[in-house]
Amino acid sequence: MAQDHLPKIIPLFPLPATVLFPQTYLPLHIFETRYREMVEDALNDSAEAARMIGMVLLKENWEKDYYGGPPIHPIGCVGRIMQVHRLNDGRYNLVLFGLDPFRVKKQFYDKSYRRGWIEAARPSGQAAAALPDPLRSDLIRSLQGYAQLRGWENQINTLLDMRLDDERLVQLLSSELDTTPIEKQFLLESEDLVQQCRRLIDLLGFMTDEHRSRKEANRPWNIGD
Repeated sequence: MAQDHLPKIIPLFPLPATVLFPQTYLPLHIFETRYREMVEDALNDSAEAARMIGMVLLKENWEKDYYGGPPIHPIGCVGRIMQVHRLNDGRYNLVLFGLDPFRVKKQFYDKSYRRGWIEAARPSGQAAAALPDPLRSDLIRSLQGYAQLRGWENQINTLLDMRLDDERLVQLLSSELDTTPIEKQFLLESEDLVQQCRRLIDLLGFMTDEHRSRKEANRPWNIGD
């Protein structure tokens, strides 16, 4: 989706532990009444925001005002509804496909759910920019080092055999690696794909060091060590 064609007003779906990335899929189970209404409106909207939902991350301490309007991180990702199944009791199972990051300029509370006036979070054309070859190589080395510690070599080799383009590889890793929600948000807020890749490499390095230290701490000591 071209970033200059992002809808101006979009439903916002804030969650405490979910970050959507471009070029990735996200399954959702919708059960709250207000968000059922959000899905119905998105499906019936004939304007530019048809079948689109803006996924945003709730800030800390969201529990105090969950049914009101707890603060959100200002950067989110537009998701297009690709699959929808309405259950007999009115709940929905959805699959979203991530389009582009956006910045919330203003929030509206005129419906049971909140909506946002949004703008593109990355300059047009930067989201799909290619990585310099050395940077992609650094990412793969960092990924393989972490995978070896976790025993994930087969899964990572299968992923790399798919020969994904730079955008798809970075976004998929950002989405699927076992980072925290706030770390994922940090990745999503990158200015461009190159910065996102560098941040991802830094996180992989941190997780590798942390996991190695944990393994060393749990290693049985011998008298001769």
